[in-house]
Amino acid sequence: MGIGAGLAVSRRLRADSGTAAETVDERIAVPTSEWMAATPASAYRAYRSKPAKAADAATWIQVDLGANYTIDHVKIYPANEKLQPRDMHFAGEGFPVRFKLEASRHADFSSPTVIADHTGADYLNPKGRIEQYSSDGVEGRYVRLTATRLMNVEGSYYLALGKMEIYSGGKEVATLQPVTADAAYGNDDDIAQVTRPARPGGETVFMDHPANVTPESSWKPPIHKVRVPRAGVTLEGGIFQTAMEDNIRYLLNSYTVDDLLRQFRERAGRVKPAEHYEGDVQFWEEDLAGSNAGRFLMGAGNTLRWIDHPELRRRLDAVVDGIAECRQPNGYIMAFPEDTIFFSERGAYTRAWLTHGLIEAGYAGNQKAFELLRGNYDRFNDASYLPYLLRFSVQGGQGMIASTRLYFTPAGKPADIQVIQRHFQENYWMEQLAAREEAAIWQYPYDRPHCYLLTNLEAYMDLYLATGDARYLRAVEGAWDLYHDKWENPGGSISIIEYVVCPPQSYRLKAELEELCGNAFWTFLSQRLHMLDPDEEKYVTEIEKSIYNVALANLGRGDGFRYHALLTHRKEKPTHLNSCCEGQGTRLVGSLPEHIYSLAADGLYVNLYEPSTIKWTQNGETLSLQTITRFPFEPNVRLRVSAGRPTQAKIRIRVPSWASGEMAIQINGTLATTGKPASYATLDRTWSEGDTIDFALPIGLSLVRYTGVDQIPEHERYAVCYGPFLLAAVGAAEVRLRLEEGREPRELPQQLKPTAGQPLHFTVELNPGVEFMPYWQVQQEPFNCFPAVPSRTLS
Repeated sequence: MGIGAGLAVSRRLRADSGTAAETVDERIAVPTSEWMAATPASAYRAYRSKPAKAADAATWIQVDLGANYTIDHVKIYPANEKLQPRDMHFAGEGFPVRFKLEASRHADFSSPTVIADHTGADYLNPKGRIEQYSSDGVEGRYVRLTATRLMNVEGSYYLALGKMEIYSGGKEVATLQPVTADAAYGNDDDIAQVTRPARPGGETVFMDHPANVTPESSWKPPIHKVRVPRAGVTLEGGIFQTAMEDNIRYLLNSYTVDDLLRQFRERAGRVKPAEHYEGDVQFWEEDLAGSNAGRFLMGAGNTLRWIDHPELRRRLDAVVDGIAECRQPNGYIMAFPEDTIFFSERGAYTRAWLTHGLIEAGYAGNQKAFELLRGNYDRFNDASYLPYLLRFSVQGGQGMIASTRLYFTPAGKPADIQVIQRHFQENYWMEQLAAREEAAIWQYPYDRPHCYLLTNLEAYMDLYLATGDARYLRAVEGAWDLYHDKWENPGGSISIIEYVVCPPQSYRLKAELEELCGNAFWTFLSQRLHMLDPDEEKYVTEIEKSIYNVALANLGRGDGFRYHALLTHRKEKPTHLNSCCEGQGTRLVGSLPEHIYSLAADGLYVNLYEPSTIKWTQNGETLSLQTITRFPFEPNVRLRVSAGRPTQAKIRIRVPSWASGEMAIQINGTLATTGKPASYATLDRTWSEGDTIDFALPIGLSLVRYTGVDQIPEHERYAVCYGPFLLAAVGAAEVRLRLEEGREPRELPQQLKPTAGQPLHFTVELNPGVEFMPYWQVQQEPFNCFPAVPSRTLS
């Protein structure tokens, strides 16, 4: 998420002591001309000259067209890459204050012809506007832009341009042609960016493609093989119940109802605006006005589907009522004024969060929440600014999911799908993803490559579930494979973040990459795929890893959520300041019971092993299944069936892909079947009251070699897992293990010995002071999830 993916934690926006907090005009007008879309991906970065000490230093760039051309016109694209404080794209950064454009037949420009001369007066910064200069038939092989006065950018003077295009005979002739620059300030590292090819979806922000819209009459939605339970699951002790109780304390202790409603009331004129905050709170509270209410509603709404908590429900209802009281006559409900939708990430992130929250409140039983959403989106679906929300707003793709999720609620309409098809759907990107092109992820051309692209993929999956158009499914499946194979750590955390260049399989350990919110999105995307193909066990494996190794690992003991799932040194301190990872963390933890089981027309899938009971209706009869287990502390699981009368049903038991061998399954004490790893064992019979299913999960240690960029000379790094659980070597921030003489690194698990009286903890022979324990149990201890071992046995 915008600042959300690491910036708010790593970059502090503090005002100087004793000075007033900055004030920013939040009203941003829709462009009235061609506007340069942002270029945060490294492949599309702007050209920047070396910095000069004074504004009047001159610098130039020169394009060699390879032959003489009669030039029609030249287009100069401003830089639009860096972010200023408050999370806005800095369009026009480094545009020359005074400059001239010339053409010549000679490389040394001994006889130039002027195309445009703006050296006599300061040129108005075009911001993101793409500038075009007619040449009146000037001929030349070389085109040079010379800056004679440079912009002051945060104390530095330099020239910055997005790119340059030169047209002759109606065709662009400069792409990939060689570029040179002056010796004093030219930047050879970036010079090729001046004539880079156009991005596959164009360079501008306007997105209006009516041809993408399909009529509802043509939709053939696929049939879900399973559905997610919205209710009917009761937790009965265990890790999930503890996590949900901690989550409830976090929700009740972080903000009051008045805190959550303040910005709605300010926008409606019901209270005077509060003093502006500073730093991180300024961003999370003010810039993303209303996201805090969304955060609370996401967590509380999901939780109340499973746990009856009167105070949590009172607050949820009060927040929904407060939003309703501030609703405008046109149905608008957001906490920020309508004319500030392009400020920061309001039009996408904040809108999506409040939508998620009201959806969860609706499913928790508050029908007013659905009514509020319908009124808001009837207005939204006809808004004049829609063609600009994807690329002109910051990380606009985050907003897609708001509309597509709404479609599947009781308040949904086909227009909620069609508005995304028309203004957000990127056909070129779907083709790249379907072809599994790595650049589609880490070089996404219109915003920061990031785990937040997973929200776009959730929306594309919803488009498939609504329309049945296989193009959407092929794109999502390709993207899922890319993230899984190229940007996922052994424990399941997603290893890509904004502002850090993350090539495929780089798996950086010394950067803050693994965001809790990314794995929340990964969980819900995998859940959608599981609903279509529940026998493909890999989707539940990903959900399981995300829950144990990220969500539970980042949940504080009632006092907040950690932002990153850091895999070395120390975990971060949990926070309760409405960060993006708090919001998605509380949403995911509140949803935990829905991931344990899935309901099919012919029975039940048992996906995870948590002490719990599910009740459902099968063939008109009420059935229940109780899971009795101490997993993960013990491998034994018993399932007990309750049925008012004998009822036929298929109960499918997941045999995890991490299982160390086949799994024997007994019914009423008699062997019924043996399941293979990475599959579901189907028990098809007529079930009676008191029937039992017993099995022991084949859990053991496994080793995964680290192949990323942060290597240690003469050593190999390994992650150790116990079943689905990523283990951490506790005792030091950089752990280097000794091996027994004659052992190879892959034999490390043979040196791990269970710690008496501490399930899931292991000591390491020859390594006193080092202990392996589940990463989700680590609190303040120094640790390393990728300890190093010698590359070969040393005598």
